[in-house]
Amino acid sequence: MKKFYIEKEEHVNKTFRFSKNLVERMNKICDNKNISLNKLVVKCIEFALDNSDMEN
Repeated sequence: MKKFYIEKEEHVNKTFRFSKNLVERMNKICDNKNISLNKLVVKCIEFALDNSDMEN
């Protein structure tokens, strides 16, 4: 019988500064989509990195 296992994802805390206007825009999206600001920021950064050539 297989054992039940939950993988833990490692996280790192960082502090960033955003313009007031940008935070207001992001908060509106979060309210409309019912998601956390953290989740939106992570998804936006992942999308930007996945669709750019900055890492090459």
